[in-house]
Amino acid sequence: MRKRGVRSVLDVATGTGYHSVQLIEGGFDTVSADGSAEMLAQAFDNGVRYGGHILRVVQADWRWLNRDVHGEYDAIVCLGNSFTHLFEERDRRKALAEFYAMLKHDGVLILDQRNYDTMLDRGFSSKHTYYYGGEDVAVEPEHLDEGLCRMRYTFPDDSVYHLNMFPLRKDYTRRLMSEVGFQQIDTYGDFQHTYRDTEPDFFVHVAEKAYVANDEEKGYSAAVTTARSYYNSSDADTFYASVWGGEDIHVGLYERPDEPIPEASRRTVERMAGKLQLSRGSTVLDLGSGYGGSARYLAETYGCRMLALNLSEVENERNRALNAERGLTGAIEVVDGSFENIPYPDNSVDVVWSQDAFLHSGNREKVLDEVARVLRPGGQLIFTDPMATDGTPKAKLQPILERIHLDTMGSPGFYHDQLTRLGFNEGPDGGFEEHREQLPAHYGRVLEETKRQETNGLAEKVSSDYLDRMKTGLGNWVHGGKEGHLTWGIFHYVR
Repeated sequence: MRKRGVRSVLDVATGTGYHSVQLIEGGFDTVSADGSAEMLAQAFDNGVRYGGHILRVVQADWRWLNRDVHGEYDAIVCLGNSFTHLFEERDRRKALAEFYAMLKHDGVLILDQRNYDTMLDRGFSSKHTYYYGGEDVAVEPEHLDEGLCRMRYTFPDDSVYHLNMFPLRKDYTRRLMSEVGFQQIDTYGDFQHTYRDTEPDFFVHVAEKAYVANDEEKGYSAAVTTARSYYNSSDADTFYASVWGGEDIHVGLYERPDEPIPEASRRTVERMAGKLQLSRGSTVLDLGSGYGGSARYLAETYGCRMLALNLSEVENERNRALNAERGLTGAIEVVDGSFENIPYPDNSVDVVWSQDAFLHSGNREKVLDEVARVLRPGGQLIFTDPMATDGTPKAKLQPILERIHLDTMGSPGFYHDQLTRLGFNEGPDGGFEEHREQLPAHYGRVLEETKRQETNGLAEKVSSDYLDRMKTGLGNWVHGGKEGHLTWGIFHYVR
């Protein structure tokens, strides 16, 4: 909140006052609201007891928050899994609308919830520790279905307390926030940017009110938002810039096992470009442009006008800096945005180019619809994507899907069928040039380089948790490729 310039905070789930006290001690101007007069009395006493703070307490019902609490705030916090005490959707919508109304124009809502998805989908065998109960309190779900979670709290004196909650699913909560008006919603797992959905005990939603005009709207879906948060993290930026070379961050075409990653990656760019008839007058849209290596190659080699659309603001800043160093600022337009909602008009580009980006979408059909919309008649689509082989059972893909936080992957057959639906024809040399063996070769090479750099200082720049996850993930890609469950190659289709 300090990074956002937050000064005034409304704690709408004060309870015993723990969070309010922490906010006050952190220097925030805090108002403490709760629906229970008894809890507010306890919170007031705790404020005095722990630090001599006089809490400004207000009894309020979330559904009529503007009636009971006055003023606008830089931030509203709803913590302690409190939002799950609302059992009716209309009450949840009303409460979120009240939160939205009480925020300043650029305010932020921070709301947490238990990871009910894992509890519902995997039963009670989870190894999670359902915190907020304290170290001396045993907490476990006594009953759980899609409409009720009844938690059992056992205290050191053997007393037992029960609490009923509505088991909110993560994406449902995000959707409600979006529908009441929040413009950007980032979700963290146990306060971390990157996580597997089965791992966190809690999800923390950070919802921004700041208005985005229609012509600037990014249109990020939940899947794209997850990818954006990942690639914006300092760990990911440092890793890809160091291990992948900082220019091309995609699968390479290797001629020998020990070939440097940047050389193999650049070979992919050259092979793709060789399939196109590019000229100085060509307008090329690069979807998921990363650090912009491909865009710079095409601009320098063919004189193309490049449009580099990418979801990560961090990567885009590095892209712009590299363009400036090479004198290409005027030739390459770098745009923050999503390929699910391309911010360019119909029939506006000659070529759509993408490398290993479409897998990050939860709605690849929409991505291809957008591609077809912006391409001129006779325009070309060329892209690569790590995919499942046709007919691979989902269970075989689970380690990969968990790593990229998605339910499905594309496949050669999927892309062929979708492009045919949209009226595309295969390119002159065929629609799909498969290089299945290159996928495990590439990820194996990245894994080797990660381990090498880890012993040479990378571990001082990137967190050990990130590196451990990355090495596990790379190993899963290698295994899936060698087992024949995954493939990769170059698609070339003409509109």
